[in-house]
Amino acid sequence: MLIRQTPWEEVASGPGTPSPGRFTAPGRSLWFWVALWLAAIGAEFGALVPVLFDSATPLTGIDVLFRVTGGSFVACGLVAWRRRPDSRAGLLMTATGFSLFIVPVASQIEAPAAQTFAWLFSDLWTITFVALLLTFVTGGRLRSRTDRALIAAFVLPLLVLQVVWMLFWEQEGNLLALFPDGGVEDVVDKTQRSLLGLASLATAVVIGRRWRAASLTRRRALLPGVAGVVCLLLFAGMLTNDLVTGTRPPWLVWLVLGSIVLVPAGFLAGLLRSRLARGELADVFRNLATVRGAELQGALSRAIGDPSLVVAYRLPESLGYADADGRPVMVPPAARDRASAPIAWEGRTIAALVYDAALDDDPELVEAVCGAAAIALENERLHGESARRLAELQASRERIVTAGDAERRRLERNLHDGAQQRLVGIALQLRLLQDQIRDDPAAAERMAQSASTEVGHSLTELRDLARGLHPAVLDYGLAPALDALARRSTVPTEISMETAEPLPRPVELAAYFVACEALANVGKYAQASVAHVRVWRRGSTACVEIADDGIGGADAGAGSGLQGLADRVEALEGRLRISSPVGAGTVVTAELPCGS
Repeated sequence: MLIRQTPWEEVASGPGTPSPGRFTAPGRSLWFWVALWLAAIGAEFGALVPVLFDSATPLTGIDVLFRVTGGSFVACGLVAWRRRPDSRAGLLMTATGFSLFIVPVASQIEAPAAQTFAWLFSDLWTITFVALLLTFVTGGRLRSRTDRALIAAFVLPLLVLQVVWMLFWEQEGNLLALFPDGGVEDVVDKTQRSLLGLASLATAVVIGRRWRAASLTRRRALLPGVAGVVCLLLFAGMLTNDLVTGTRPPWLVWLVLGSIVLVPAGFLAGLLRSRLARGELADVFRNLATVRGAELQGALSRAIGDPSLVVAYRLPESLGYADADGRPVMVPPAARDRASAPIAWEGRTIAALVYDAALDDDPELVEAVCGAAAIALENERLHGESARRLAELQASRERIVTAGDAERRRLERNLHDGAQQRLVGIALQLRLLQDQIRDDPAAAERMAQSASTEVGHSLTELRDLARGLHPAVLDYGLAPALDALARRSTVPTEISMETAEPLPRPVELAAYFVACEALANVGKYAQASVAHVRVWRRGSTACVEIADDGIGGADAGAGSGLQGLADRVEALEGRLRISSPVGAGTVVTAELPCGS
């Protein structure tokens, strides 16, 4: 058929290759690859036997180049298949290369069956080559009717009509020559060449239109296919020349074959381009400590060569996404040429990557980019969390200092206006008592009684003051301290202790002051009829809950009391929660870590 005169002409029947696919190949053993490489070396050696050893029919330079082309496809295909098992392109390149060896090897066997086999499948490589061109960026899968129709357009002349042609081709060793007829054979031959030329032009047009409509990233992925299209156009030109002139000048054969021999390297480079992109990701990893927001998006975009890449941040308490500037981002994208992948950290989605769908050809690269983005975003979150905690710590320290100063002033005022004044009065009464004890015993007795009363009041005030500094009843446990607190409360209070073992001393102290401040607020503001204090333990956390049936509406930020409690609780790595809907009472809950 197309190859009629020489093995190269058989091969020159036309390009057709599949492209990398998006399947994940199962793991292959080392022996599998060793066997393939040995088969490839054996096939290449067998094809070059007439060149390496004396031969009755020495080969031309075109024949040698044809045989080298098969080795180029197999070698590049095996490397691509091993490095990119997720893509079928390597498999298709390997199949194309081994198909190119059919004619050079089988034609050396002087058996009619071998000769017939060589003639019948001489252009089989063209079908896989065209499939590679059409599917290189789709993972080796024919995803459109157009692709399937183009493959069928090559199968018809190269396999179906090849059988028909051989039925009428009178040639020694052709076992299929059942109806030798030179006229019919010539018609079938010209029909094959015409159909192949049209199919080659149609394939070139389809790939050209895809290139024109593609994004910058997809165009880069299509480059090997475009190189293959150049071979197709040269091949179509050679077929046209065959039909018009009936001769095939050697320079045209050299041009077509020379263009094809370089195509495998282009496909291999396209498949392995992600390796280079992963190298760029190393720079992103090195700079994770400083990369933020739009800078992170730019770094990832440059690393994989997709200027349209967007890092979409998950909005808090929402299913929506937004970019670094706050603009909403559709995830998944509505456009067919866009794709997205989740960026997850510790099982939760924190963002999404929206990118050119052409990158789906390399899922490992997309996964690596998502991994880099996840680490960078988590690093950014931790930096923000550290800054927030530092700000809270500084604010807490300022509040503690302020509260300490205020407390010292309160103690000084209470001592000055209370116990100190009473003691001064008692001292004056004692001096008067000393002067009148002999002259007016009755008056002296009244003064002694008054002084005793003032001493009692002073002792009470000092006990209350000491209790505010550190309740001595806590020395007997948290339960007695809370019971004493409930007895002094101005609102009837119920105590519920649900802890089997004593809590650590700092936790008991914090729990007591939480209850004390909360009950004081109940008495002052809640207008409640009853309050409840409940203490229980949940794993390694002690929980203190103070609830009332008052008017609610408490605000932790409105006064220093609840804020001071929050600072005290957070100092123990705990958390204070306040629920106070208007008209529905208030619940103050402190969660305090207390060890296992």
